[in-house]
Amino acid sequence: MIFKSPRPEVEIPDVALSPFVLGKAGRLGDKVAIVEAGSGRSYTYRQIADGVQRLATGLHARGFRKGDVLAIMSPNLPEYPIAFHGVATAGGVNTTLNPTYTADEIAFQLNDSRARLLLTVPPLVGKAQEAAAKSKVEEIIVFGETEGAVPFASLLVDGAAPDVRIDPAEDLVALPYSSGTTGFSKGVMLTHRNLVANLVQITAGLEVSEDEVILAFLPFFHIYGMTVIMNLGLYSGATLVSMQRFELEPSLQAVQEHRVTRFFLVPPIVVLLAKHPAIDKYDLSSVKRAFSGAAPLDADLASVASKRVGFRLSQGYGLTETSPVSHIVPDSLVEVVPGSVGSAVSNTECKIVDVATEHELGRNEDGEIWIRGPQVMKGYLNNPDATRHSIDSDGFFHTGDIGHIDDHDQYFIVDRLKELIKYKGFQVAPAELEALLLSHPNIADAAVIGVLDEEGEEVPKAFVVLKQPQPPEEIMEFVAVRVAPHKKVRRVEVVDQIPKSATGKILRRILRDREKAATH
Repeated sequence: MIFKSPRPEVEIPDVALSPFVLGKAGRLGDKVAIVEAGSGRSYTYRQIADGVQRLATGLHARGFRKGDVLAIMSPNLPEYPIAFHGVATAGGVNTTLNPTYTADEIAFQLNDSRARLLLTVPPLVGKAQEAAAKSKVEEIIVFGETEGAVPFASLLVDGAAPDVRIDPAEDLVALPYSSGTTGFSKGVMLTHRNLVANLVQITAGLEVSEDEVILAFLPFFHIYGMTVIMNLGLYSGATLVSMQRFELEPSLQAVQEHRVTRFFLVPPIVVLLAKHPAIDKYDLSSVKRAFSGAAPLDADLASVASKRVGFRLSQGYGLTETSPVSHIVPDSLVEVVPGSVGSAVSNTECKIVDVATEHELGRNEDGEIWIRGPQVMKGYLNNPDATRHSIDSDGFFHTGDIGHIDDHDQYFIVDRLKELIKYKGFQVAPAELEALLLSHPNIADAAVIGVLDEEGEEVPKAFVVLKQPQPPEEIMEFVAVRVAPHKKVRRVEVVDQIPKSATGKILRRILRDREKAATH
């Protein structure tokens, strides 16, 4: 049974992303588009649009052509949207990197995406150079200036921007990386049409006005920050208040100082809003609406945070592969159903499917959620097998998430079929950590699952079979120096053997059941 969105169909314009996102720039002119909290550095809509054109011209002059890939490894800076849309306007593809990645993790993405240029910030140039040396990156560009890198400002040149013909349905504009439903990181091919469609779909649910001020601390390199904050904010004509990282009190100070009207959050920050004593020291009365995504949010926690700060808090759901939003609680809904991620956005169809039989289920029955709509990715880069396993012949993307639809078209996510661990909204693939653990000379076998820590956050726990006794701390340190901080193994348990199927597949379900029994 196919469940269609209850929301009216919307028209998806057949246009390139950047002119669509910056469509109000001419009219808004001197209005501040983005301002950095703390420093006050800012760009108006006119300056953003001008910078985008000048960067496209400069990139073209350096031989950057349609389909070429530029990697951005940077925290949220006011220049980030200029870089992203300058690349897009030149016909290029943005592959966005987490700045906390190790040099080897960066090199993997640079090689897999075939990035020609790498844009970063001065403190990361050393790591960028180490990674670039293992790839085909031709130049390192830097926001600001530092030795051994081309200044970003030098790429902003006057002249006619290249006239690049974009086929919105086919041409890629973003290449974020996701672990998908299983295994190692894969490039998610998002077209101009994917991102334009999702902005139209989100706008039909979230009524972001030109008067709004949006706090932007969730990273622009992550699809949530890229689409739902950076691009939605600019498309709506709002003002973004950017922060390079989330810190509680500076964020609260920014809300008070800039009169922020809308929060985009992830569950760990909702926990702070509900419980941290510092909240009471700041005037947060300007915030009218908040939206939580990237991981499931406890309904009671949402209620406590909402009452304490005085805003309306709702949830949405999506994946990197769906650009990301597939479900949303619209601003127009008076009563937010606790725990619901809302209804499917416009132009979106879903199925709920029995995991074992692939039999289609009805309402109020838990199964895997499948999604079809214009926001679904083109596929995984260089990986037709993974694409075929995740998007079926009818165009439905198999999310790997378990949930149901109720009698009022509200969706609830209850579990994950896929084995990804979600740590503070970031994806951690057990297979990647297992491969790393198996490279340790003293580890004979290993498996990784997600377990809850004291704060209710999911963290990676490793089960290891050792050749010789060894302290767990040493194993955790072995992993920690080789991965980004969010991927660190936080717990280690030594076991006699790893449970596996007849075909050798790790039976993580058995480990999860064992873990549950031990904690109850």
